[in-house]
Amino acid sequence: MSKIKSRALSADELHRFGEELDALRARTLATLGQRDADYIRRIVAGVRWLGLGGRVMLMTGAVLGSTVLPLLLWPLCILGTVLLGLSKILENMELGHNVMHGQYDWMGDPALQGRSYEWDIVGTSDNWRKTHNYSHHTWTNVRGMDDDIGYGLLRIFPEQRWKPFYLLQPLVAVVFALLFEWGVALQDLRLGRWFAGKMKGRTLWKMTTPVAKKAGKQVLKDYLVFPLLAGPYFLPVLLGNVVANVIRNIWTYVIIFCGHFTADAEVFPKESVRNETRGHWYLRQLRGSSNLTGGRVIDLWSGNLSRQIEHHFYPDIPANRYAAMAVEVRAICSRYGQHYNTGSLPKQFGTVVWRILRHAFPSKPGPARPLMAAG
Repeated sequence: MSKIKSRALSADELHRFGEELDALRARTLATLGQRDADYIRRIVAGVRWLGLGGRVMLMTGAVLGSTVLPLLLWPLCILGTVLLGLSKILENMELGHNVMHGQYDWMGDPALQGRSYEWDIVGTSDNWRKTHNYSHHTWTNVRGMDDDIGYGLLRIFPEQRWKPFYLLQPLVAVVFALLFEWGVALQDLRLGRWFAGKMKGRTLWKMTTPVAKKAGKQVLKDYLVFPLLAGPYFLPVLLGNVVANVIRNIWTYVIIFCGHFTADAEVFPKESVRNETRGHWYLRQLRGSSNLTGGRVIDLWSGNLSRQIEHHFYPDIPANRYAAMAVEVRAICSRYGQHYNTGSLPKQFGTVVWRILRHAFPSKPGPARPLMAAG
């Protein structure tokens, strides 16, 4: 556990802390307009053209490289795979995730409505809106309420009860990273309840049907339709699609795990949210979240989840505003003696890996850090 500590706040300080953060939200909402609309439409265009370029490169490399120009096979296929992977990352992180939070509902564009957007992964948007937008963002890092803590597979914090299964978690973590979109797809099915006999098969089947339909469409698109367009040269295209999805899965896994499972991130008992005030909620979001440094590049390709603290404070504000808001958020945190958890991607992910390895073995939690001062 980190040695950096935030001081407990009095009831009055918590109230003022919440008021300042609410005021920042109101000021930002008042300035939303054309530049935000232009930004997200550039992202839409970027997703489209990167995806098209990647698929054309893959197809060209597969056909020409297998016939008249063998030297072009791997260079074009590798370039096509990278472009397709970047398109999927951008769609998943900066477009789909943020649109589904309702960040651009105010535009009135039917293609950018949070309640109807369907993204390019095997998991359904409806399940994501439930498990992520509601459960995770409301009960961030609260044990027994936020299913994102270890995703039911990993013991990330010593407060989680240890089981012998966790000895396998270094391997499980790697497999989970490779197949992350499938983990997201299955998360809300709660298979553990079915295996334990706490859910009827009829109920599981009803929940599985929309997930199976969405997964089937994705598999058909990426692993059958596009590869078959290359005719007898379909194998390089198939491989490119597989690798592009894996690239996206690994990157998404790294960014999301860096957002809440670093050394300084905290978890909370259910009791902590009893009679929770707005200030308490902000403070819990702060202490359960982690930022990444790296500027505009890491901001863009992480979907601005490099500003995880700001995202958890303001999930429905366009994410391109987080960098500017972070300056004020950090100043507010400093005034109230609160640690603002940020660091480079290698540093933050290094602490995530440490947590995965350390807590695969039995461990005891340290003393809890109070959110509010006694009395």
